[in-house]
Amino acid sequence: MNLQKDHWTQKDYQDFLAYLHEQVDPVYREFHSRLVPEHQNILGIRIPVLKKIAKEISKSNYKEFIKENHHNYYEETMIHGLILGDIKCPFSELFVLLEDFLPYNDNWAINDTVCANLKSLKKDQDKTFDYIVHYLSKDDPWRIRFGLILLLDHYLNDTYIDTILELCHRIHSEEYYVKMAVAWLLSICYVKYPNKTMAFFKNNQLDNWTHNKAIQKTCESLRVTQEEKENLRKLKRKSVIYEGS
Repeated sequence: MNLQKDHWTQKDYQDFLAYLHEQVDPVYREFHSRLVPEHQNILGIRIPVLKKIAKEISKSNYKEFIKENHHNYYEETMIHGLILGDIKCPFSELFVLLEDFLPYNDNWAINDTVCANLKSLKKDQDKTFDYIVHYLSKDDPWRIRFGLILLLDHYLNDTYIDTILELCHRIHSEEYYVKMAVAWLLSICYVKYPNKTMAFFKNNQLDNWTHNKAIQKTCESLRVTQEEKENLRKLKRKSVIYEGS
């Protein structure tokens, strides 16, 4: 199917949905559906295929494609988000497009894949960092996770590490996927900046569950020595049972 269109009509989009159904891998659908159980409408199309489709659409009138997008299937939303990582536009326009996308961002797989694909954010970090931080102050847990994973993927460097660690102090959420994002972010902080992150682990405002999970994920890294892992485990707090969903 020709995905580089000057215009997307309703008929074009129906043809596109038929094309998507031709890309289905039933084995992958069964596997991926277990990983994202909260999303019922998964066709089962592998990520490399979805990335290729998104890249083709991004080369032409992607705005009309987004306008026609039904967001009924998991893959429709994934393609929408991936397109935003492939287009070339001013950051001011990109963030408007992200605001249109984020209401459909409702699971970890779409969230994390789309974040990783937004590589253009690295090009001018001083103009984009504050906007990313702005997601962390929202009530929507998926916007918070979106901001956290963007920080993990694109801003973990000498310029921002101290600010990122300070931001982790401020995240207080009972949402499982937010807590896990904080833990994952801190584990990568440790790999890249072990001394700074160790100081954070010794004195932080995280709840016990997130604190312990961050240490656990850090200890799972192959880039952390056995001696470091032993020292980190000594910092674990009294175990708690997390009752969130």
